[in-house]
Amino acid sequence: MLRDEQLSILRDISQSIAFSDDRHGKVGQLIADGYVMKDGDLFELTAKGVTAVEEHAAALTETDTEQASAPFYRLV
Repeated sequence: MLRDEQLSILRDISQSIAFSDDRHGKVGQLIADGYVMKDGDLFELTAKGVTAVEEHAAALTETDTEQASAPFYRLV
């Protein structure tokens, strides 16, 4: 299971957002786990990385939908 910080790194890579040097060290574990590959100076998501980002986004959307459909009660 990926931690929030790891998912954040994967999202940044998928959106081609540069990240700070202190996060570069954490990418090594994502490479070892098969989520990221390095192409020269660039990092790219593998199919496994893309799937992880998509599943996380779908889970967030599902949670938002559940909260929106929950009845709203006003306490008086």
